Amino acid sequence: MPHHRHTLPRRATCLALAALPLLPACALLPGSDPVRVSVAGIEALPGQGLELRFLLSLRVVNPNDRPIDYDGVFVEIDLQGRSFAVGASDIRGSVPRFSEQVLQVPLTVSALGALRQMLGLATAGPWPDKLTYQLRGKIGGVAFSGLRFQSQGQISLAAAQR
Repeated sequence: MPHHRHTLPRRATCLALAALPLLPACALLPGSDPVRVSVAGIEALPGQGLELRFLLSLRVVNPNDRPIDYDGVFVEIDLQGRSFAVGASDIRGSVPRFSEQVLQVPLTVSALGALRQMLGLATAGPWPDKLTYQLRGKIGGVAFSGLRFQSQGQISLAAAQR
């Protein structure tokens, strides 16, 4: 029986030691404010084969009193409710406490996907002045499994043509 007497404290100590690396992820703990991610800009890159390429600038706002260390970003974008682009980057860095940072992620749009979008817009009636987008993704964590985000907005086609 003396062997079982030490089992619980030993297990608790092991669990506490295993949890230490998770402490920097305090931005994800209950009571913290959600990180805000929005589109800051997009620019064309040289295409490859039957793909269109873009460089997406994401503004990440950290409203918490702890920095967010990240290792990698993944993004999906829907336009007008249809899947449009996907991208990923292995960038590393940190968004300081009560601060913001712009991350750049290359995006790929298949030529077939772009054609499908154009046909969908052309058959939906008059050409819209603005396109609605939905942004989903994940900011990979150094000390946590990742921070998922989503946002939505509109892109003015008149502003994009200037």
